[in-house]
Amino acid sequence: MAKLSFISDADLMITVQHLLSIAAKARQKADKDFERNVIDPFAVLFEMSGFETDSATWLAGEKNRQAQKSLQNHVGTFHQSILGLVQGWQNLGTGRVVDVINKEQRIIAEVKNKHNTVKGSDKVKVYDILESLVMPKGQQYKDFTAYYVEIIPKSGMRYDKPFTPSDSAKGQVRRDNPLIRQIDGYSFYSLATGEPNALEQLFDVLPEVIESCSNYHFNDMVFAKDFFDKAFFSS
Repeated sequence: MAKLSFISDADLMITVQHLLSIAAKARQKADKDFERNVIDPFAVLFEMSGFETDSATWLAGEKNRQAQKSLQNHVGTFHQSILGLVQGWQNLGTGRVVDVINKEQRIIAEVKNKHNTVKGSDKVKVYDILESLVMPKGQQYKDFTAYYVEIIPKSGMRYDKPFTPSDSAKGQVRRDNPLIRQIDGYSFYSLATGEPNALEQLFDVLPEVIESCSNYHFNDMVFAKDFFDKAFFSS
């Protein structure tokens, strides 16, 4: 029996292996480039004393922090890849105007990993791009519904609402358009797969898949699941 109802085990494993490879390379790059980066020596003093940590712990934490910044840029792409493997959906890859599409359901989506991946002032640009794709006559995606997806929402909120970002230059928000929507990751996974708790299913099987693709073993999944619950079940 497949681990998930909406994608095959083989596709899931390949996608996980790809992200694990990126994580390993990010950590290796952090080790290699550490001496090249200028570290604030004053911050080192205050961090070690303020956090009550020794030099070895500080050094490991700083390298992990640098690697984490690189890895997080790819986690959104991981979700884009997973969604593109769902039946009826297509991952358009990087560098395209939108990330995933479902022609049968007449949906296009721009997938971002977190609610703050795009600065508030830049969300207007995303709106304008989506509007230019679904509104003008003759456009390929005319009358499709365009979603701006934020996988990790702010404060555990769930939403599927009109996308009306604020235009600071004009001091007004973009107009409410029923074809241009903003949605959290939990809700969008449900929409894309037809499974109400698809995102949670994915999270729950990932430890097993990661362990099968690596030498790592999770000793405390309650620790990680608590963060999942806070991200999607608190408001």
